[in-house]
Amino acid sequence: MNRHLAAAVLLLSLTAPLPARTWKQAASGKTIEADLVKVEAGKVHLKMADGRTGVVEILSLSLEDQEFLASVEKGGGAVSAAATGGWPAFRGPNADGISPDTGLLEEWPSSGPEKVWTFENAGMGYSGFSVVEGKLYTMGTRDEDVTVVAVDVATGKEVWAQAISKDNKEGYASGWGHGPRSTPTYSEGHVYALDPKGVLVCLDASTGKEVWKKHLVDDFKGQMGGWGFSESPLVDGGKLVVAPGGKEAGIVALDKKTGDVIWKATELQPGKAEYATIIATEINGTRQYIKLFESQLASVSAETGKLLWSSGWSGKTAVIPTPIVSGNEVYISSGYGVGCKLVRIDSENKATDVWENTVMKNHHGGVIKVGDHLYGFSDGGGLICQDWKTGEMVWNEKGQFFSKGSVHVADGHLYALNEGDGTLSLVEVSPDGFKQKGQFTLDPQSPNRHPQGKVWTHPLVIDGKLYLRDQEFIVAYNVKG
Repeated sequence: MNRHLAAAVLLLSLTAPLPARTWKQAASGKTIEADLVKVEAGKVHLKMADGRTGVVEILSLSLEDQEFLASVEKGGGAVSAAATGGWPAFRGPNADGISPDTGLLEEWPSSGPEKVWTFENAGMGYSGFSVVEGKLYTMGTRDEDVTVVAVDVATGKEVWAQAISKDNKEGYASGWGHGPRSTPTYSEGHVYALDPKGVLVCLDASTGKEVWKKHLVDDFKGQMGGWGFSESPLVDGGKLVVAPGGKEAGIVALDKKTGDVIWKATELQPGKAEYATIIATEINGTRQYIKLFESQLASVSAETGKLLWSSGWSGKTAVIPTPIVSGNEVYISSGYGVGCKLVRIDSENKATDVWENTVMKNHHGGVIKVGDHLYGFSDGGGLICQDWKTGEMVWNEKGQFFSKGSVHVADGHLYALNEGDGTLSLVEVSPDGFKQKGQFTLDPQSPNRHPQGKVWTHPLVIDGKLYLRDQEFIVAYNVKG
């Protein structure tokens, strides 16, 4: 089958658009930046920057575009990590915690899925995974060195390791376990990493060699939360965006190639940086960055750093979960008895609460939106399904394996990790009720984990592999159907 025909018959459906790329019309040479939504009946559906969806014939595109579409997956409708750019950041390319994988196991044997490899030197800490072009990137403290590590996903062997700072367990509360909490971010051949005390580095993704370094406290007068800096760096186009917190500039945008300051959000003076990761989105035609702090949910212009809108929040102790954006609505949640709420941004950038309650009190395991429903662990409530529009509980499951933990979604299933003992459950994503499809316990687990620490690294499924971590141990499983 030639590439034109292969592209013409390709059928692709996605739960979320792929990251934006430049598309070129063969006849005119005109280009446009757009997200790939789906390919159907020989036509490409593209989501433009203004939110509109355009439909064009595959054969009207450049040969490069046609070859890209043919590579997205040959048969079966699955989306490969190579085609999508993999999983370049915490919660993925769309910041939603939903894997693009399809065709996965719908049930697990009693022993769990097949173990592929175990990597035993990730270091101490709770850093998650970015997986791009055959490498897994994470962080950990080895002896006293905060270290960024690259692992070959095919073999589980170390590719390189680069120390970026010292971790003497001082300056941040390490009583629940020391080491980095942030997940490295990959972009265009570089890895960006943040340590607990504010060291921010750009490394060459091939070698681990340092390209540039900044410090959120020394350079921006930032103010860490009690457990240190924990957000994962955001890359948006040419910008690297982080939140130092403090009383001078709550968010800063740097040139991702050089580390030079592009702007500082000086109107935003939140105090503690807290722990939630910044997300990039577009509301009312304006590209913006949204961050949850202890006392406010705030948005700044991606172009200038100007404060666009904010909404008050009564966070306590630690505000951690990443906000979720759908259209002009933003959902947030916090633990320690606080709860959750849905905020709507009107056409004049005024933020109004739609509802607020304590159905979801998510500590740090994350919440994921699928359709019109939210899924996550709520303190005291176990695993929760919550209605996006009303905030009402749809169902919950609690007990030995569903008391508290983190969630990930892949191919219509929740991967629900119990933080207490590392038991992972496969649960059907459905508002119709709880339906378990498999369960097993992570093995090995670290004998060096702090007695008060838990299995807190979020699970990840990408390119047919499931990744779990407990401190120095990273384990890969085969979950292909």
